[in-house]
Amino acid sequence: MDVNTRISAVWRKAAAPAIGLALGVAVLGVAAVGMSQPPPLAGATPMAGPSQPQQSQPPQPVQTFTVPQVSLRPDQVALLERALGQAETHGFERGAFMPAGLDNLLQSRDPNARRSGQTLLVVNVLHYAKAVHSGRLGPGDFLHDWGLHPPAYDPGPDFAQAVQQDRLAPWLDSLPPPYTGYDALRRALAVYRGIAQRGGWTPLAAGPELKLGMSDPEVIALRARLAAEDQTVSAGGPLFDAGLAQAVTRAQKRYGLEPTGTLNKQTLAALNVPVAQRVAQIIVNMERWRWLPQELPEDRIQVNIAAAVLTVFHNDTPTLSMRAVTGRPGDETPMLSSVISSVVFNPPWNVPSDIAQRELWPKERAHPGYLARNEFVVVHTPDGGVRLQQKAGDKSALGHVKFDFPNIYSVYLHDTPSHGAFAGYGRMVSHGCVRLEKPVVLANTVMQGDAKWTPDQIDQTIASGDTVRASLPRPISVFLFYWTAFASADGQVVSFRADPYDWDRALMQRIDASNHPVT
Repeated sequence: MDVNTRISAVWRKAAAPAIGLALGVAVLGVAAVGMSQPPPLAGATPMAGPSQPQQSQPPQPVQTFTVPQVSLRPDQVALLERALGQAETHGFERGAFMPAGLDNLLQSRDPNARRSGQTLLVVNVLHYAKAVHSGRLGPGDFLHDWGLHPPAYDPGPDFAQAVQQDRLAPWLDSLPPPYTGYDALRRALAVYRGIAQRGGWTPLAAGPELKLGMSDPEVIALRARLAAEDQTVSAGGPLFDAGLAQAVTRAQKRYGLEPTGTLNKQTLAALNVPVAQRVAQIIVNMERWRWLPQELPEDRIQVNIAAAVLTVFHNDTPTLSMRAVTGRPGDETPMLSSVISSVVFNPPWNVPSDIAQRELWPKERAHPGYLARNEFVVVHTPDGGVRLQQKAGDKSALGHVKFDFPNIYSVYLHDTPSHGAFAGYGRMVSHGCVRLEKPVVLANTVMQGDAKWTPDQIDQTIASGDTVRASLPRPISVFLFYWTAFASADGQVVSFRADPYDWDRALMQRIDASNHPVT
């Protein structure tokens, strides 16, 4: 088999003895290769949400990649075995890429068995490289709204070059996403798996709200629960003191809840999420990191859909953050990447037909004159139909500023005349676009360096009421992510959010049903 030989293995969920299987792949592409399904993710339980029988999902073909013929030295074999043995730290199943009996083959006195062992090792290394570099999903496994897709990756040529140049260690180190956010989740995975191995935490009992100054036997259980994730919490008695209130506040901030310092129903529910589900959350978010490009622009705008927060980065450093409102379940804000090239001041709103039919026309029928009172006009289309447009102004659903960027979902960032939602901690209430808490501040930021579009000029243009499109002096990349587990800016604290779109569960199902390496 030469370096350019290409194989495309079809995964089958049928167990096969590892040693006999390895001998059967001495010449890949000639002997049929069976596959087996490893156990579920270590420490993970099914994500919350309606169950869907995975047995009905047919196995998907693995992406084709090059399997080079190489001769490995003993030290290179040992290095690759160590890497596969540590695959669990990247969120994979324990032993997923280490077939039983592989070591026996590699150490065999039979030259044919050793060659078979090296072939099996190389195939598993390539599957590992593909999985850790660009994820475990095939192109057809992505939901429509998961608009961030990793580029196709064939690890074979890079692996062959690394062997030839004796640079296997640097090549292996280059495979995971090169981001501190991924590294922080990897560390958190070890922490939460450790908690799971020690038995996890005991759910707290439902009861009256606990707050500062109260004395209750349940306070002791609360301290123990908080200490499982927060090492600064010490054991103590039944008094809910100031230190405990601060610990509850820290936990609430980690979970995206209002930091009241009291144990209310929302905080109780978050604390009672099993540790196995937190492990699963970390794993699926590590998977999403693999969908990103290998290098993010140093100047960019990021939106965490699940946390409903927008952050601006300059020179790869966060310089501006604000609350956002993202899509409600059923009107999900998609994951995507694009580029903002212009800003529209005082934009009219061309109402999508589904929103008009579902919401606005029924309001007009129920309350005649509703459309006119809210400055909607009927626009006749060339095909003889009609659509609704809301005039620019104070009543416009887009407010006074709109940030356009091309995408297939017809979503954008924009202002809003209704600012009440920004005060809340559950801010997923839009039709799919991203509403901004401080749109004018963002406009001033992206227009910096433009001699014409100074902050005063932007204010005057908005005040005039005229619809004006202004080009940015430098287009800026925008990314919409869905992070339900993510690290703080310093990478030391991992926060969790709810999974309102059920995308964590959907991704976990696809990971569990995805192709697994040769065993």
